Amino acid sequence: MKLQKATGIVTLLAASWGCALSNLESPPTSLSNAEKIYVYESDSNGFNTKTVFYDNGQEVVAVDAQFTPELAEKSLAFLREKTTSPLTYLIITHPNPDKFNGISVFQQNGAKVVASRETVKAMPGVHSYKKYYFVNIAKMFTEETYPSLGTVDLTFDGKFDLVLKNQKKISLIELNKPGVSSSQTVVSIASANALIVGDLVHHKAHAWLEGGIVNGKPTPTISSWIQSLENLSQTFGRENPIVFGGRGDAVALNIALPEQIAYLKSADKTVETYVKNLGDRRIELSGPNAAGHFEKIQKELETQFPNYSLSYMTLYGVYGLALSK
Repeated sequence: MKLQKATGIVTLLAASWGCALSNLESPPTSLSNAEKIYVYESDSNGFNTKTVFYDNGQEVVAVDAQFTPELAEKSLAFLREKTTSPLTYLIITHPNPDKFNGISVFQQNGAKVVASRETVKAMPGVHSYKKYYFVNIAKMFTEETYPSLGTVDLTFDGKFDLVLKNQKKISLIELNKPGVSSSQTVVSIASANALIVGDLVHHKAHAWLEGGIVNGKPTPTISSWIQSLENLSQTFGRENPIVFGGRGDAVALNIALPEQIAYLKSADKTVETYVKNLGDRRIELSGPNAAGHFEKIQKELETQFPNYSLSYMTLYGVYGLALSK
Protein backbone atom coordinates (compact mmCIF):
# COMPACT_ATOMS: atom_id res chain seq x y z
CA MET A 1 0.00 0.00 0.00
CA LYS A 2 1.38 3.39 -0.92
CA LEU A 3 -0.45 6.01 1.07
CA GLN A 4 -0.94 9.47 -0.33
CA LYS A 5 1.71 11.82 0.97
CA ALA A 6 0.65 14.55 3.29
CA THR A 7 2.33 17.20 5.34
CA GLY A 8 2.68 16.07 8.94
CA ILE A 9 -0.24 17.32 10.98
CA VAL A 10 0.05 17.99 14.67
CA THR A 11 -3.26 19.00 16.16
CA LEU A 12 -3.34 20.47 19.65
CA LEU A 13 -6.61 20.61 21.50
CA ALA A 14 -4.59 22.96 23.55
CA ALA A 15 -4.38 24.41 26.98
CA SER A 16 -8.06 24.78 27.71
CA TRP A 17 -11.38 23.87 26.17
CA GLY A 18 -12.38 27.48 25.72
CA CYS A 19 -9.76 28.41 23.10
CA ALA A 20 -8.86 24.97 21.85
CA LEU A 21 -12.13 23.63 20.54
CA SER A 22 -13.49 26.62 18.71
CA ASN A 23 -14.80 24.39 15.93
CA LEU A 24 -17.34 22.72 18.22
CA GLU A 25 -20.98 23.24 17.41
CA SER A 26 -21.81 23.27 21.10
CA PRO A 27 -19.35 24.31 23.82
CA PRO A 28 -17.95 21.66 26.16
CA THR A 29 -17.87 21.77 29.92
CA SER A 30 -14.76 23.69 31.00
CA LEU A 31 -11.82 21.77 32.34
CA SER A 32 -10.31 22.69 35.68
CA ASN A 33 -7.15 24.77 35.62
CA ALA A 34 -5.08 21.64 36.17
CA GLU A 35 -6.68 19.47 33.50
CA LYS A 36 -5.59 19.55 29.89
CA ILE A 37 -6.29 17.38 26.84
CA TYR A 38 -3.78 17.32 23.99
CA VAL A 39 -4.13 15.47 20.70
CA TYR A 40 -1.28 14.40 18.43
CA GLU A 41 -2.14 13.43 14.85
CA SER A 42 0.27 11.66 12.52
CA ASP A 43 0.47 12.29 8.79
CA SER A 44 -1.03 9.87 6.27
CA ASN A 45 1.97 7.55 6.49
CA GLY A 46 0.72 6.80 9.99
CA PHE A 47 -2.91 6.73 8.81
CA ASN A 48 -3.63 10.14 10.38
CA THR A 49 -3.93 8.34 13.70
CA LYS A 50 -4.59 10.34 16.83
CA THR A 51 -3.07 9.80 20.26
CA VAL A 52 -5.06 11.56 22.97
CA PHE A 53 -3.25 12.69 26.11
CA TYR A 54 -5.11 13.56 29.31
CA ASP A 55 -3.01 15.58 31.77
CA ASN A 56 -4.52 16.21 35.19
CA GLY A 57 -1.55 18.23 36.42
CA GLN A 58 0.01 15.28 38.25
CA GLU A 59 0.21 12.61 35.54
CA VAL A 60 -0.62 11.90 31.93
CA VAL A 61 -2.75 9.08 30.56
CA ALA A 62 -2.40 8.38 26.84
CA VAL A 63 -4.90 6.66 24.57
CA ASP A 64 -3.61 4.71 21.52
CA ALA A 65 0.01 4.27 20.55
CA GLN A 66 0.50 5.11 16.84
CA PHE A 67 1.42 2.89 13.87
CA THR A 68 5.20 2.78 14.37
CA PRO A 69 7.63 3.33 17.23
CA GLU A 70 8.97 6.37 15.35
CA LEU A 71 5.52 7.97 15.32
CA ALA A 72 5.06 7.06 18.97
CA GLU A 73 8.31 8.93 19.70
CA LYS A 74 6.98 11.94 17.81
CA SER A 75 3.74 11.88 19.79
CA LEU A 76 5.70 11.89 23.05
CA ALA A 77 7.97 14.68 21.85
CA PHE A 78 4.80 16.63 21.13
CA LEU A 79 3.56 15.88 24.65
CA ARG A 80 6.78 17.11 26.25
CA GLU A 81 6.31 20.47 24.56
CA LYS A 82 3.10 20.82 26.55
CA THR A 83 3.70 19.39 30.01
CA THR A 84 6.24 17.98 32.44
CA SER A 85 3.68 15.70 34.10
CA PRO A 86 4.89 12.07 34.07
CA LEU A 87 3.31 9.57 31.69
CA THR A 88 1.77 6.77 33.73
CA TYR A 89 -0.66 4.81 31.52
CA LEU A 90 -1.39 4.00 27.89
CA ILE A 91 -4.85 2.68 27.02
CA ILE A 92 -5.47 0.71 23.81
CA THR A 93 -8.96 1.20 22.42
CA HIS A 94 -8.98 -1.69 19.94
CA PRO A 95 -6.73 -4.21 18.16
CA ASN A 96 -5.57 -2.34 15.08
CA PRO A 97 -1.83 -1.81 14.46
CA ASP A 98 -2.04 1.98 14.49
CA LYS A 99 -3.31 1.65 18.05
CA PHE A 100 -0.75 -0.84 19.41
CA ASN A 101 2.42 -0.90 17.30
CA GLY A 102 4.00 1.88 19.37
CA ILE A 103 3.42 0.21 22.74
CA SER A 104 7.11 -0.36 23.57
CA VAL A 105 7.95 3.33 23.25
CA PHE A 106 5.27 4.31 25.75
CA GLN A 107 6.51 1.63 28.16
CA GLN A 108 10.07 2.88 27.84
CA ASN A 109 8.75 6.29 28.84
CA GLY A 110 7.08 5.07 32.02
CA ALA A 111 3.60 3.99 30.93
CA LYS A 112 1.80 0.84 31.97
CA VAL A 113 -0.24 -0.44 29.04
CA VAL A 114 -3.92 -1.24 29.66
CA ALA A 115 -6.26 -3.10 27.31
CA SER A 116 -9.29 -5.36 27.50
CA ARG A 117 -8.66 -9.09 27.57
CA GLU A 118 -10.47 -9.49 24.24
CA THR A 119 -8.27 -6.88 22.62
CA VAL A 120 -5.15 -8.62 23.92
CA LYS A 121 -6.42 -11.96 22.58
CA ALA A 122 -6.99 -10.44 19.14
CA MET A 123 -3.66 -8.62 18.85
CA PRO A 124 -1.43 -11.54 17.72
CA GLY A 125 -3.75 -12.48 14.86
CA VAL A 126 -4.10 -8.86 13.74
CA HIS A 127 -0.34 -8.36 13.99
CA SER A 128 0.35 -11.42 11.84
CA TYR A 129 -2.23 -10.43 9.20
CA LYS A 130 -1.04 -6.84 8.97
CA LYS A 131 2.65 -7.71 9.02
CA TYR A 132 2.18 -10.06 6.06
CA TYR A 133 0.38 -7.35 4.13
CA PHE A 134 2.78 -4.49 4.83
CA VAL A 135 5.89 -6.64 4.32
CA ASN A 136 4.92 -8.93 1.42
CA ILE A 137 2.27 -7.02 -0.53
CA ALA A 138 2.64 -3.30 0.17
CA LYS A 139 6.40 -3.70 0.75
CA MET A 140 6.42 -0.76 3.12
CA PHE A 141 8.56 -2.73 5.59
CA THR A 142 10.88 -5.71 5.71
CA GLU A 143 10.60 -8.61 8.15
CA GLU A 144 13.20 -6.84 10.27
CA THR A 145 11.72 -3.34 10.18
CA TYR A 146 8.05 -4.08 10.81
CA PRO A 147 7.22 -3.22 14.46
CA SER A 148 7.30 -6.08 16.94
CA LEU A 149 4.15 -7.04 18.79
CA GLY A 150 4.21 -5.41 22.21
CA THR A 151 2.92 -6.74 25.50
CA VAL A 152 0.11 -5.39 27.65
CA ASP A 153 0.71 -4.88 31.36
CA LEU A 154 -2.83 -4.77 32.68
CA THR A 155 -5.96 -6.43 31.28
CA PHE A 156 -9.60 -6.21 32.27
CA ASP A 157 -13.03 -7.57 31.37
CA GLY A 158 -16.14 -5.47 30.99
CA LYS A 159 -15.43 -2.28 32.89
CA PHE A 160 -12.37 -1.04 34.71
CA ASP A 161 -11.82 2.16 36.69
CA LEU A 162 -8.30 3.48 36.45
CA VAL A 163 -7.65 5.34 39.71
CA LEU A 164 -5.20 8.21 39.33
CA LYS A 165 -2.91 9.79 41.91
CA ASN A 166 -5.48 12.48 42.70
CA GLN A 167 -8.03 9.68 43.34
CA LYS A 168 -10.14 10.65 40.35
CA LYS A 169 -11.15 7.83 38.04
CA ILE A 170 -10.98 7.21 34.32
CA SER A 171 -13.54 4.61 33.29
CA LEU A 172 -12.64 2.03 30.65
CA ILE A 173 -15.73 0.39 29.17
CA GLU A 174 -15.47 -2.63 26.92
CA LEU A 175 -18.36 -2.71 24.49
CA ASN A 176 -20.18 -6.03 24.23
CA LYS A 177 -20.38 -5.86 20.43
CA PRO A 178 -17.77 -5.58 17.69
CA GLY A 179 -17.57 -2.16 16.11
CA VAL A 180 -14.85 -0.88 13.83
CA SER A 181 -12.86 -3.84 15.14
CA SER A 182 -13.54 -7.17 16.80
CA SER A 183 -13.35 -5.63 20.27
CA GLN A 184 -13.70 -2.06 21.44
CA THR A 185 -12.98 -0.04 24.55
CA VAL A 186 -14.15 3.52 25.15
CA VAL A 187 -12.57 5.81 27.72
CA SER A 188 -14.76 8.09 29.80
CA ILE A 189 -13.12 10.98 31.68
CA ALA A 190 -16.04 12.34 33.66
CA SER A 191 -14.20 15.31 35.18
CA ALA A 192 -13.32 16.53 31.68
CA ASN A 193 -16.69 15.53 30.17
CA ALA A 194 -14.71 13.67 27.50
CA LEU A 195 -15.32 10.34 25.78
CA ILE A 196 -12.44 8.83 23.79
CA VAL A 197 -13.69 6.19 21.37
CA GLY A 198 -10.88 5.33 18.95
CA ASP A 199 -12.00 4.61 15.39
CA LEU A 200 -15.64 4.11 16.30
CA VAL A 201 -16.00 7.74 15.21
CA HIS A 202 -14.32 9.64 12.39
CA HIS A 203 -16.16 12.95 12.53
CA LYS A 204 -16.19 14.60 9.09
CA ALA A 205 -13.63 12.03 7.92
CA HIS A 206 -14.15 8.81 6.00
CA ALA A 207 -14.28 5.62 8.05
CA TRP A 208 -12.07 2.54 7.91
CA LEU A 209 -14.44 -0.15 6.61
CA GLU A 210 -12.20 -3.21 6.75
CA GLY A 211 -13.74 -4.70 9.89
CA GLY A 212 -11.96 -6.59 12.62
CA ILE A 213 -9.49 -9.29 11.70
CA VAL A 214 -11.01 -12.55 12.92
CA ASN A 215 -9.49 -15.96 12.15
CA GLY A 216 -7.19 -14.41 9.59
CA LYS A 217 -9.72 -12.46 7.55
CA PRO A 218 -11.52 -9.11 7.66
CA THR A 219 -14.90 -9.32 9.33
CA PRO A 220 -16.89 -6.08 9.07
CA THR A 221 -19.93 -5.72 11.31
CA ILE A 222 -21.65 -2.48 10.34
CA SER A 223 -24.90 -3.33 12.12
CA SER A 224 -23.26 -3.97 15.48
CA TRP A 225 -21.02 -0.92 14.99
CA ILE A 226 -24.19 1.15 14.67
CA GLN A 227 -25.71 -0.58 17.70
CA SER A 228 -22.60 0.24 19.70
CA LEU A 229 -22.94 3.91 18.80
CA GLU A 230 -26.62 3.84 19.71
CA ASN A 231 -25.78 2.27 23.07
CA LEU A 232 -23.17 4.96 23.74
CA SER A 233 -25.78 7.59 22.94
CA GLN A 234 -28.11 6.08 25.52
CA THR A 235 -25.37 5.74 28.14
CA PHE A 236 -23.79 9.16 27.78
CA GLY A 237 -26.56 11.21 26.17
CA ARG A 238 -27.43 13.16 29.29
CA GLU A 239 -23.82 14.24 29.89
CA ASN A 240 -23.29 14.90 26.17
CA PRO A 241 -19.48 14.66 26.42
CA ILE A 242 -17.03 15.74 23.79
CA VAL A 243 -16.23 12.72 21.63
CA PHE A 244 -12.61 12.25 20.62
CA GLY A 245 -12.53 9.85 17.70
CA GLY A 246 -9.61 8.15 16.02
CA ARG A 247 -9.69 10.71 13.20
CA GLY A 248 -11.59 13.88 12.39
CA ASP A 249 -12.88 16.61 14.68
CA ALA A 250 -13.69 16.37 18.37
CA VAL A 251 -17.34 17.34 18.81
CA ALA A 252 -20.24 16.86 21.20
CA LEU A 253 -21.73 13.39 21.38
CA ASN A 254 -25.15 14.52 20.18
CA ILE A 255 -23.49 15.63 16.95
CA ALA A 256 -20.80 13.00 16.51
CA LEU A 257 -22.81 9.81 16.96
CA PRO A 258 -25.84 10.56 14.75
CA GLU A 259 -23.57 11.75 11.95
CA GLN A 260 -21.37 8.66 12.25
CA ILE A 261 -24.43 6.40 12.14
CA ALA A 262 -25.73 8.18 9.05
CA TYR A 263 -22.36 7.80 7.36
CA LEU A 264 -22.15 4.08 8.14
CA LYS A 265 -25.66 3.41 6.85
CA SER A 266 -24.94 5.28 3.65
CA ALA A 267 -21.55 3.62 3.11
CA ASP A 268 -22.99 0.18 3.75
CA LYS A 269 -25.81 0.75 1.25
CA THR A 270 -23.42 2.18 -1.33
CA VAL A 271 -21.09 -0.80 -1.12
CA GLU A 272 -23.97 -3.29 -1.14
CA THR A 273 -25.46 -1.71 -4.27
CA TYR A 274 -22.11 -1.54 -6.03
CA VAL A 275 -21.34 -5.20 -5.36
CA LYS A 276 -24.86 -6.28 -6.36
CA ASN A 277 -24.53 -4.43 -9.66
CA LEU A 278 -21.31 -6.27 -10.41
CA GLY A 279 -23.24 -9.55 -10.66
CA ASP A 280 -20.91 -12.34 -11.76
CA ARG A 281 -18.05 -9.84 -11.93
CA ARG A 282 -17.93 -9.60 -8.15
CA ILE A 283 -15.08 -12.12 -8.33
CA GLU A 284 -12.99 -9.18 -9.52
CA LEU A 285 -13.08 -7.75 -5.98
CA SER A 286 -10.38 -10.21 -4.97
CA GLY A 287 -8.48 -10.20 -8.28
CA PRO A 288 -6.13 -7.89 -10.21
CA ASN A 289 -8.97 -5.49 -11.05
CA ALA A 290 -9.95 -4.99 -7.40
CA ALA A 291 -8.20 -1.65 -6.97
CA GLY A 292 -10.25 -0.11 -9.78
CA HIS A 293 -13.49 -1.13 -8.09
CA PHE A 294 -12.39 0.27 -4.73
CA GLU A 295 -11.47 3.54 -6.41
CA LYS A 296 -14.98 3.76 -7.85
CA ILE A 297 -16.51 3.17 -4.42
CA GLN A 298 -14.20 5.81 -3.00
CA LYS A 299 -15.41 8.30 -5.62
CA GLU A 300 -19.04 7.53 -4.84
CA LEU A 301 -18.52 8.18 -1.15
CA GLU A 302 -16.58 11.35 -1.90
CA THR A 303 -19.60 12.55 -3.88
CA GLN A 304 -22.02 11.68 -1.09
CA PHE A 305 -19.83 13.31 1.59
CA PRO A 306 -18.07 16.18 -0.18
CA ASN A 307 -16.97 17.85 3.05
CA TYR A 308 -15.35 14.74 4.50
CA SER A 309 -11.57 14.38 4.62
CA LEU A 310 -9.28 11.33 4.39
CA SER A 311 -11.03 9.52 1.55
CA TYR A 312 -7.97 7.30 1.21
CA MET A 313 -9.33 5.49 4.26
CA THR A 314 -12.16 4.24 2.04
CA LEU A 315 -9.83 3.27 -0.79
CA TYR A 316 -7.67 1.04 1.37
CA GLY A 317 -10.22 -0.20 3.89
CA VAL A 318 -13.41 -0.82 1.92
CA TYR A 319 -12.21 -4.17 0.56
CA GLY A 320 -13.34 -5.84 3.79
CA LEU A 321 -16.87 -4.54 3.54
CA ALA A 322 -17.07 -5.23 -0.21
CA LEU A 323 -15.91 -8.83 0.15
CA SER A 324 -18.54 -9.43 2.84
CA LYS A 325 -21.43 -8.59 0.48
